[in-house]
Amino acid sequence: MSSLVNAVGMMLVLGAFLGFALGIADKFLRVEADPRVETVTGMLPNYNCGGCGYAGCAGFAEALVKGEAKKVTGCKPSKPEAREAIIEYLANTPGPDGSTVNVTL
Repeated sequence: MSSLVNAVGMMLVLGAFLGFALGIADKFLRVEADPRVETVTGMLPNYNCGGCGYAGCAGFAEALVKGEAKKVTGCKPSKPEAREAIIEYLANTPGPDGSTVNVTL
């Protein structure tokens, strides 16, 4: 019976320690995502066709926000109004570092 109590006690101590370590790791190892990627993804048609050369609309949106893709016309199925909205949004909305992205049609 004593060994059972010791085993349960050790598991509780180990669980508490690992939980604390995960909490600390979350605080110091967090990667901040750019919120503009999600907004631009919502502006795209979300067909995930890959016609732009990226793995789906989220990949293309991330490339636009990072400045890797310079033209919104890479997304063939998007409407002209959506393309203009993306250009305006990226030009007027700064990212976490305070910079904006200039993309063209």
